Amino acid sequence: MKRIEARIKTPFGEVIIEGENPQEILDMFETIPENFVEKLSDFVSSKLTPSGAQLKGIVETTTQGPVIVTRENLTHYEAVGLVLYASEERKNTAAQVTKLLESSGRKIMVPARLNEMTKRGQVFKPDPNKPEFKLTIQGEKWVEEEVLSKLRGKMS
Repeated sequence: MKRIEARIKTPFGEVIIEGENPQEILDMFETIPENFVEKLSDFVSSKLTPSGAQLKGIVETTTQGPVIVTRENLTHYEAVGLVLYASEERKNTAAQVTKLLESSGRKIMVPARLNEMTKRGQVFKPDPNKPEFKLTIQGEKWVEEEVLSKLRGKMS
């Protein structure tokens, strides 16, 4: 039997949907959730990003969450950014970030830093009704290209 396929190009690769006929493919498309590509992209990047290796000697994952272990000097923004970057889905609450930074031996006014980082476009609240903050794409790039590269330069 002849099969037909639809290929959808995404930022991380290609999604292929196969079916026996065009109607079967259309039916499959109807069952795909609204933000399917974004969720899939986040999932793929979290699995493929070697953040464990990337953060070795800088951030350590504990049962409470990511804790900064580097002894290098960090600005308050960099410390908050690193904790968010190492957090699951790159998001966390101000209270949890504060606890994690205290566990890291750093006393920082996290809500004030998050407010300023929001104005800079580095973090946002995915749901205004929840207390969670998430790194923006710009925020992730800032952590990867500036904060982590600065720290790796000092560590090597």
